[in-house]
Amino acid sequence: MSDSGLSPGSGISSVFPSLPGQGEMTPDPAPEPTGVDRTDHADRADGADFADRADVVGRAAGAVASDRPFGLPGRPLRSNPFMFGLTGALGVLTAWLLVQAIAGAGSAIVLIVVSLFLAIGLNPAVEALQRSNLSRRLAITIVFGSVIAFFVVFGLAVVPPLTEQTTGFARHLPDYVQQLQNHPLIRSVDERYQILDKIQQYVAGGGLATQMFGGLLGVASVVISALFSAFTVLVLTLYFLGSLNSMKETAYRFVPRSRRTRVRLLGDEIINQIGGYVAGNLIISLIAGVVTYLFLAMLNVPYALALAIFVAVTDLIPLVGAVIGAVVASGVGFLSSVQVGIACVVFFVVYQQVENYWISPKVFKSSVDVPPVATIVGALLGGALLGIVGALLGIPLAAALLLLAREVVLPRQDRL
Repeated sequence: MSDSGLSPGSGISSVFPSLPGQGEMTPDPAPEPTGVDRTDHADRADGADFADRADVVGRAAGAVASDRPFGLPGRPLRSNPFMFGLTGALGVLTAWLLVQAIAGAGSAIVLIVVSLFLAIGLNPAVEALQRSNLSRRLAITIVFGSVIAFFVVFGLAVVPPLTEQTTGFARHLPDYVQQLQNHPLIRSVDERYQILDKIQQYVAGGGLATQMFGGLLGVASVVISALFSAFTVLVLTLYFLGSLNSMKETAYRFVPRSRRTRVRLLGDEIINQIGGYVAGNLIISLIAGVVTYLFLAMLNVPYALALAIFVAVTDLIPLVGAVIGAVVASGVGFLSSVQVGIACVVFFVVYQQVENYWISPKVFKSSVDVPPVATIVGALLGGALLGIVGALLGIPLAAALLLLAREVVLPRQDRL
């Protein structure tokens, strides 16, 4: 229709200005190759990726195979009841074997503990000599030589009198029996039961020695065992004393670094308290021995030096050691005369009071701070567990436990 006055192409351009004109043609997309589907291209790409991944996995498996020639381990059998029971049984068996090993090595462990205890106790004397511009090796030599000299003097002072007394007792035993027979009451009992004759025959025949020591072989084994133990303690004490500082540092390195400083301070304080206790106990025993020797020598008691050394050694034993030494020394005093025996009893009773209430507090004031109850409990429990050795170790261990409770346990309880 020509009555509209519009050309055929002008109306479309005016109505849709954004569309391209008639003269402009958009390019058609390239035709896809015939016979090839899109899925083929996708499969081909996926196949290439899979091949690359397989190659990577193969190289990794080859590397692992070179490190593990027998293959990778399987999944752990954590939920298997058989493995759980087997692990528990192995744990119980290991614990039982460990207990048996400790019980079998009990005597060796006791010797090691005693040697370490003596080394810690002698360390303050070594450090005191070091402060006098002496090397540690020379200080250890002096201290250890003094210890050996003490044991030599002890043996020379005790063994000859003990041998002489034993020989004299066996030689004068018939005279003692005759004196007992002269007593009216004992004579009447002996006429009825012949007790004294049986005792004399039993002792003279060697039955007493056989029963007490198992014969000469038993006595020899006891003596050899005691000498071997003493030699072992001396050697171990020397080694521990020489390497005490390195042993402490090695033990502290097992503690995490964040807690190492506090553990070192607590450990050094415990070692100082143990050393102070041993040194103080040695000083108290030395005082007891010197005072006892002076008193017995003044009364002309036979074997005063041997008795004084015996009192000094037994005074090291807590609670009962002083009583044992006093009984033996007073018994020898009674053999001299009744007046001397009574004087010995009075002397030891008075001296024990002075030692308990004046000497010991003065010596232990700056080294070991242990309440009397803890001292008694520690000595009793240690003596029940390990005998004399346990009684010696009980008091410093009680002091160490009290220090840990005061510095670690109680502050933590106060914060909760």
